[in-house]
Amino acid sequence: MRAPEFWSTGGAVSTLLTPLGAAFDLAGRVRRSWVRPLCPPIPVICIGNLVAGGAGKTPVVLSLLLAMTARGLAPHALCRGYGGMEIGPMRVDPLHHDADQVGDEALLLATMAPTWVARDRAAGARAIVDAGGGAIVMDDGFQNPAVAKDLSLLVIDGTYGFGNGRLIPAGPLRESIADGLARADAVVLMQPDRLGLADGLSARLPVLRARLVATAAGATLSGKRVLAFAGIGRPEKFFATLDSLGAILVGCRAFADHHRYDPAEIEDVLRRADSMDAVAVTTEKDAVRLAPPMRTRVRVLAVTVDWLDAAAFDSLLDRFFGLADGAG
Repeated sequence: MRAPEFWSTGGAVSTLLTPLGAAFDLAGRVRRSWVRPLCPPIPVICIGNLVAGGAGKTPVVLSLLLAMTARGLAPHALCRGYGGMEIGPMRVDPLHHDADQVGDEALLLATMAPTWVARDRAAGARAIVDAGGGAIVMDDGFQNPAVAKDLSLLVIDGTYGFGNGRLIPAGPLRESIADGLARADAVVLMQPDRLGLADGLSARLPVLRARLVATAAGATLSGKRVLAFAGIGRPEKFFATLDSLGAILVGCRAFADHHRYDPAEIEDVLRRADSMDAVAVTTEKDAVRLAPPMRTRVRVLAVTVDWLDAAAFDSLLDRFFGLADGAG
């Protein structure tokens, strides 16, 4: 589904739904207090957020997996497999699985490190331990109490923040801001910080500033006529990135997050692009949801995380894994 506009702006509908938000929050608190979490014998790092929708978690997980692998830590990724049909626990094979089976995020993570999908996060963690994983990196699951986390990073979008500040369904919050920040170890604040969140957050937690940047291939889109389409949490961020690269946006089409594309929809996009002498461009997460014949006809804009204070990020990891000052 697409996030309703009132999740950003508030209003009468949001106010009417506020009691349901309070009930949602209470249910989450009860669940977290009642469940006895699994404590795996290997480190568990969770990359989560406080709002529904895209904040940039998966690119952060990919960056973290790369950094951990470079340190020889043998990380395995664990995700729910949202949008896929597999219950798991199951290790993802990008050569044999597709997004309908395991979801788009799992396919992207599997290009970087061994990746597992599991609706039951505890069962997934056990599978990783049994497979000899050196550490578990959870993409999402911050609000899920099934697995104890040793390090939790909250990704917050500096242009969206916490939306209207209300809980689902009155707003985008998965839990109260105070409760979430109290359980986190650090915040990854995605720039630009248009809402001025850094000062308030840094008074409570370490803040790692980062931004999503296009890979070098993105420069080839400068000056090109582009018809952009995306089914991610906030498609407007993708469209803005294309604009910043100098692409000439002749059209933008937003789909629901994790949208399952019908070939006819993509054919329509491609016909429109051809009629406007433009190239169709989408995100990596969208590309893995396209039928293989369609992928070759669409340009993909890949993004990566640029840590604005890379030393702080490296220091956090080195301290957590006991590698500081060459201790490892």
